[in-house]
Amino acid sequence: MYCGSCLRDNALAAALIRRGHDVVLSPVYTPTRTDERNVSAEHVFFGGISVFLEQHVPVFRYTPHALDRLWDSTWALRLASKRQIKVDPKSLGELTVSMLKGEHGFQAKEIAKLLDWLRSEPPFDLIVIPYSLLLGLAEPLKRELKAPVGCTLQGDDLFLDGLGPSYKRQSLDLIRAASRYVDAFFPVSDYYREFMPRYLGISTERMFVIPIAISLDGYSPRKTTRVGDFTVGYLARIAPEKGLHVLCDAYVRLRSTSGAEKARLVAAGYLPPEHEGYLNQARSILRKAGLEAEFEYRGEVDRAEKIRFLQGLDVLSVPTVYEEPKGMFLLEAMACGVPVVQPRRGAFPEIVAKTGGGVIVAADDPTALADGVLGLWRDPAKAAELGRSGTAGVRQHYSVEVVAEIAEDVYVSVAGRSANRLVS
Repeated sequence: MYCGSCLRDNALAAALIRRGHDVVLSPVYTPTRTDERNVSAEHVFFGGISVFLEQHVPVFRYTPHALDRLWDSTWALRLASKRQIKVDPKSLGELTVSMLKGEHGFQAKEIAKLLDWLRSEPPFDLIVIPYSLLLGLAEPLKRELKAPVGCTLQGDDLFLDGLGPSYKRQSLDLIRAASRYVDAFFPVSDYYREFMPRYLGISTERMFVIPIAISLDGYSPRKTTRVGDFTVGYLARIAPEKGLHVLCDAYVRLRSTSGAEKARLVAAGYLPPEHEGYLNQARSILRKAGLEAEFEYRGEVDRAEKIRFLQGLDVLSVPTVYEEPKGMFLLEAMACGVPVVQPRRGAFPEIVAKTGGGVIVAADDPTALADGVLGLWRDPAKAAELGRSGTAGVRQHYSVEVVAEIAEDVYVSVAGRSANRLVS
């Protein structure tokens, strides 16, 4: 699928390259899929097939590297990633723990492959691990490459919470143990900078915010004159934690309000195979109210389709039922001049406060969400003003060019000298 974290990391790497830095963006598990020019390296380390085989079939922990090239090849990984594979954190507990054990886990051979390649590269000023879930790499990378190690924090807790108590506890213990090899952590929001030290048991002093960001190429504000029905939109992965069912409930309440007629609800985003039933449940909320005909699911969208989708909205809402630390969909909507209505959760309040591009309502309250949307429906001038503020605010605070400058300053500070070569 198009992964928000991958999109963010690829865009940031590309912006740093444009600023004159030598950046190596190395994919892990599968090739990077992005809706912009892909600047990641072709070779995938910890290939998903190898990692799976080493976890479950002991003989593959000792096969020669020459043989591994067969299933580590890009074509094999792309073929495997095209399959509709269910990715449930609960079923990945053992693998997560093994990966966090690093050289003591079942994937130790994969670390050796990575180190062999990195030794052949010119020296790095800084190494950035993309998630705390990969901190089993911190000690061997620091030991072998003699370079500072950083770690981006961008949604780790949601996955860890889904592992179940035993695997979550083991994973957190291993993360805390590995954190002593990490020079700095890079949370993607002010909210996450406050939350993650408590969650991981790591000092706040090592936390430096590098915000989420998007490339604004191709984005332009929508027409503010409405053509057709008032359109409420949702753009995110179709999954219970993202809250499509909450939005459907709010839409029913919205449509029951006197004068709230001629509307529609449209959704787009990747649908994991394990959540097909969930989408049907969300539809059933509308069906029971006689409103299913007003709903349309458009599937996963590429960059051009995404921009067209957003420009056709009057308002966007993704009412997550967890504390979302990112919210890239808000930036994308605002870049198109679309106001947002979001619950008071995670990073949403700070994004709306910085951009002025939306309304914050009570969390887990479909009535409050419906009232927020209704307020923009009844006041087109306010909606247009929020749209203009959001467009300007995203460009001022969350453009990848702006964030690349922040990242550069942070990375140079952590590296302790002039950084001209970065690895992620």
